[in-house]
Amino acid sequence: MTLGTSPQAPGLVRRRVAAGATAALLGLAVAFGSGMGTPASADAATFSGIILGVGANEAQRTVTWYSSADNAQQVQLAPTAKLVNGEFPADALTFDAAGAANIASSGGFNRHATISNLQEQTAYSYRVGSDGNWSSTYSFKTQDFEGDYDFLFFGDPQIGSSGDVPKDQAGWQDTLDVALAANPDSELLVSGGDQVETAGTESQWNAFLAPDKLRQYPWVATIGNHDVGSKAYEQHFTIPNNDRSGPLYSNGNPNGNSSGGNYWFIYKDTLFIDINSNSYATSQGGGGDAAHVAYVTDVINQHGSEAKWKVLVFHHAIYSPASHAKDSDAKVRRVDFPTAFSNLGVDLVLQGHDHAYSRSYLIKNSQKANPDEQPGAAEVYPGPGGVLYVTSNSASGSKYYDITKPDSSASSGAGNGADPLNPNSYWYNSVQNQEHVRTYVKVGVRKDKLVVENIRSGTCAAPNAAVERGLSCTNTPEGQPVGSLVDKVTIHPYNGDGQALQVSVPNAAPGEFGWTIDGYNGLVDLGTAVDHDGNFFEATGQINPIVVSDNRRSLAPWSISASVSDFKDAAKTFSGAYLGWTPRVLEDGAGAFASGAVASAYDDHGTGLSVSRGLGWANQGHPKGVAKLGADLALKIPGSVEKGGYRATLTITALSS
Repeated sequence: MTLGTSPQAPGLVRRRVAAGATAALLGLAVAFGSGMGTPASADAATFSGIILGVGANEAQRTVTWYSSADNAQQVQLAPTAKLVNGEFPADALTFDAAGAANIASSGGFNRHATISNLQEQTAYSYRVGSDGNWSSTYSFKTQDFEGDYDFLFFGDPQIGSSGDVPKDQAGWQDTLDVALAANPDSELLVSGGDQVETAGTESQWNAFLAPDKLRQYPWVATIGNHDVGSKAYEQHFTIPNNDRSGPLYSNGNPNGNSSGGNYWFIYKDTLFIDINSNSYATSQGGGGDAAHVAYVTDVINQHGSEAKWKVLVFHHAIYSPASHAKDSDAKVRRVDFPTAFSNLGVDLVLQGHDHAYSRSYLIKNSQKANPDEQPGAAEVYPGPGGVLYVTSNSASGSKYYDITKPDSSASSGAGNGADPLNPNSYWYNSVQNQEHVRTYVKVGVRKDKLVVENIRSGTCAAPNAAVERGLSCTNTPEGQPVGSLVDKVTIHPYNGDGQALQVSVPNAAPGEFGWTIDGYNGLVDLGTAVDHDGNFFEATGQINPIVVSDNRRSLAPWSISASVSDFKDAAKTFSGAYLGWTPRVLEDGAGAFASGAVASAYDDHGTGLSVSRGLGWANQGHPKGVAKLGADLALKIPGSVEKGGYRATLTITALSS
């Protein structure tokens, strides 16, 4: 009687498992699971206003939506690659949603959930609802969690302000389409506030939320003066690290009818702080600007060291070019904020409200930091305390404000005097622009600089609601087409009096785990079994050694196991349970240990190697290296087995986390 493993072609047999993955080799399993649930009933909840939001860090996203029903709901998530014919896999993750009833003017209910533990450079699909009643499926993609990235800043869509909601929606949709077609790897969409014209009008919110790009890229919400007068803003947006205490509301009452609060998050190397500039005077009932200064100071003191860049976002521009530049509340903030922001090392302030583009000079302590800085400088070098302020134009074309003239007031502090270097501009603005065309701001965050660009997303042509309804337009599409630059400036950081040193450390190569059959993978011939007085037959031998190689950075645990099929000779057969083994480490390395011996079923009435049995293994944290594993085979079968030349297949499996 002879036996052996199934023969293979001569040569090296390689089996590898990618770092971070779990794989079974020489075997295939497939599970079929729907994840789609049963069809929704006619009275099931309907979902609207779905929007993807930013989380507390790169590995989080939020999802917020409206529901027609007040029932338990979830976000379901899976890597897009795991969906089959649009169906979610059985192991899709779910994140429970919270929420409450909407205010009466909104109707229905709101829900929100936070998605966590996302992996970098991964495409995900998600949907909201519950088993048997899911929304449509949407997708987003994470990028590298370290290094350079771009985000886009959008000023005042203010859907409805033109008097024509569909036209405003069309312009807003087009700006998002143009901006993201040109910058598809942008990682955040940052709001300048005033998403809608009337805070509690849901038809305007529906138009603002209509573009699918808002379900594909995380929106960083900001409260504008047109958003604040209703709880609809808070119902539509979920924000991280939220502080909705009384001083951060204009009326001091978080339980009232208005929205409010401040928040912050860190994305890669940037600390973002977003404040509710609607609350600026204590006479309103809230904490005013002093409460915001205290908030920003506290956040930067606690978290500023965790990021290279500090970016503030709020709605009411303090250094803008148009009609709001001379507002009394702008002058108050222009005194209250700049010195604090300079002292705290803020790099960039992004603002809306004035529906015209401006880029300030570097401002320190409420005055121009360097009197010699030239208008429109392409490169700026903030000394200690220099801050750049950017005001965005309309992203939808629903409303534009024309640039206004300086006056004879002071050329510092709250004043609106003329720039000595450019008398038609305010003293604080390096660049001002208004063509009555839609624009957006792109910010490139680099290891050694910030690159700020104002880019045209439209021309005088539709969609451009304000122009379509009679406003003049000075843009020339031939010379100033969609995608062309209005302005560009590079901010180089201040590195102190010494020489700053920087080094970028890339991700280490993940390494590789794998195994090979040592040398020529020939037939393991156990020879002719020895007859023991007709009671049983016995044969012994050794497997071809298995070489295990592991140089992964993760030092994750690994194991090698095997199982044997039944032994067959034509129609004759006997169970693989009669084969046992004693594993051995033939050459030390990779933290290898030998697994325990397995007896033949003839001796212990067990299952032998007919089920998967360990050959060798290593713990988490084992050293990198190469090991060689072997095993002594022991076959013991009943004497009743018929004469023949029997063969079986030994299937080897490698597992690694």
